[in-house]
Amino acid sequence: MLKIKNLKKSFGSLEVLKGISFDVKKGDVISIIGPSGCGKSTLLRCLNLLEKPDDGTILFHKVDITKNNINVSHVREKMGMVFQSFNLFPHLTVLENITLAPINLKIMSKGKSTSEALKLLESVGLLDKKDAYPSELSGGQKQRLSIARTLSRNSKIILFDEATSALDNNSQDYIKRTIDNLVSNHTVVIVAHRLSTIMDADIIHVVDNGKVIASGKHNELLKTCNMYKNLYKNESLNS
Repeated sequence: MLKIKNLKKSFGSLEVLKGISFDVKKGDVISIIGPSGCGKSTLLRCLNLLEKPDDGTILFHKVDITKNNINVSHVREKMGMVFQSFNLFPHLTVLENITLAPINLKIMSKGKSTSEALKLLESVGLLDKKDAYPSELSGGQKQRLSIARTLSRNSKIILFDEATSALDNNSQDYIKRTIDNLVSNHTVVIVAHRLSTIMDADIIHVVDNGKVIASGKHNELLKTCNMYKNLYKNESLNS
């Protein structure tokens, strides 16, 4: 579904990504973990072209989306992103935040969009908040709304950029359950701050200094990757 090969990205003289390569299969949950400043968020932003890679290829359904003739808006419709900062429209209700894009992009009629939005709100536990405004929601509720809004665009891949790092433990657990419920119908790529949110991922890629230094499942990495083991130990001590 997604094939990343030798991806490179620099900002001025700072080389952030130094040849990242990995595959994402349909239905997989892929996690990208590593210390602050290692390049993981830049990598995620390159996948849906919020950042343009300097070199390398990103094949999405066998089409290289790094080429200049690619419709970037179309890519972002199919590869939605959930940000840590929510990016909600404060003057719109919860329901309107979800229906805005499908209606404006002519993905659905107003009636169909409203119907689908109500189903999404029910799936993330926010149906009773449909007429509320973002300022009336908790951090966890805002994040669930962000997830529902991304799903409303029929995205096949959902990218999560440290989506739970600013939330308390209860909100984090609810978001994790919400993400888990997406697995059957979506492909998920998560940049994680907390390892507890990604321990069940199909593949975890450990990134350091702009490179993937190890890949595997949680239990495998605890045995084979010292950086991953140390990150896990530090989180356990601080929890």
